Parts: sequence; structure tokens; C-alpha cells
Amino acid sequence: MKDELSLFRCLSDETRLRIMLLLSIKELCVCQLEWALELIQAKVSRHLTVLKNAGLVRDRRDGLWIYYSLTKPRNELEKIIHKYLRKYLTTKHNLFKKDITNMKKCVVKPLKKIATRK
Repeated sequence: MKDELSLFRCLSDETRLRIMLLLSIKELCVCQLEWALELIQAKVSRHLTVLKNAGLVRDRRDGLWIYYSLTKPRNELEKIIHKYLRKYLTTKHNLFKKDITNMKKCVVKPLKKIATRK
């Protein structure tokens, strides 16, 4: 029962649900999540840390970028939650629809190398 309570505590926050929904669609970096959610980096990072500590989100580094994605469901409850994110939230709440629209508009360009001075 402890694992289930921890999971529900983690998902009891609107911002974390919004992040989970976007990550259920595709892997994203923090800057893409900032753009889609219209939130500051510190807030997005704090919520990603909570999700990562709960085992719901994983990260991978690619150069300077860190990308986040959902972990594979570890049990039946997590499978149900993954289905719920996409099927229910996107049809019932405009905020989630707006997040998805923002995410689709976001284009992240790689950082250009800084020219060195001689």
C-alpha cells in the first residue's frame, strides 16, 4: 500500500500531471516543457525531480541537453495511469489540450558553438 500512496501523492499535483501527459506523447527536454507549460525552468525542474524520484520519469543526457521520458509501467496501476493520461485528460480539460498544442509549436534549435576569441 505504501507504493500506491506514494504514487498518488506524486500525481496529486496539476503541474506533474501536465508533465506526465506531455511525456506520454514524446520525449522532451526541460526547455520544451517550459515552453509548452508556460512555466519557469526552476518549477519544471522541481516537478521533474519529484516524478523521477517516484520512478515515473527517466532522463538521458545528450551533450548539454537532458531529455525526459516516461518509464515503462512497473505494475498494473501504472499501466492504467498511462492510459488515463492520454484518453481522459485530453478530452476533459482545455488546459491539457493547450499544453499539447504549445508542445507541437515548440521548436528547439541546438545551441550554436561559441566562437573562440584569438
